[in-house]
Amino acid sequence: MTTLDYDAALEAVDGSTTTLADLKGDAILVVNVASRCGLTPQFEQLEQLQKRYAERGLTVIGFPCNQFKGQSPEGNQEMADFCSATYGTTFPILGKLEVNGEGRHRIYESLVEAPDAEGEAGDIQWNFEKFLIAPGGEVVGRFRPKTLPDADEVVAAIEAVLPR
Repeated sequence: MTTLDYDAALEAVDGSTTTLADLKGDAILVVNVASRCGLTPQFEQLEQLQKRYAERGLTVIGFPCNQFKGQSPEGNQEMADFCSATYGTTFPILGKLEVNGEGRHRIYESLVEAPDAEGEAGDIQWNFEKFLIAPGGEVVGRFRPKTLPDADEVVAAIEAVLPR
């Protein structure tokens, strides 16, 4: 069983340090995001999920990552401002981190152990790979970048783990 590291130190867009500890009772959809990717319009669907399920205990969290052809070059606050202004995002965008390689952030060390629907685990393939975490921390779904956030299998998985 793969579990989320709630206590991993994360950088907020303002430069402060935070964790996901306050979200232990919620369902979480973790997504590595970018601003200059062909998949960037997925922000719209991610925001729709946030609005649709927030009251039932879902939190979408975006982690900017610049490891895929430099498609997220801006600073943390610029990224958060871009998401808000362009896509109306209200869900948290945290500080930029690495999802693969020697510099892989601690939070992704456990996430990449989770298999996708075909049973494949390992490195993040591209921007907008999605991980669904059930309340309590178990990673219950991994959806590859081209799987849209509002795809039937993603919505069904979310609805199955909502705490309220």
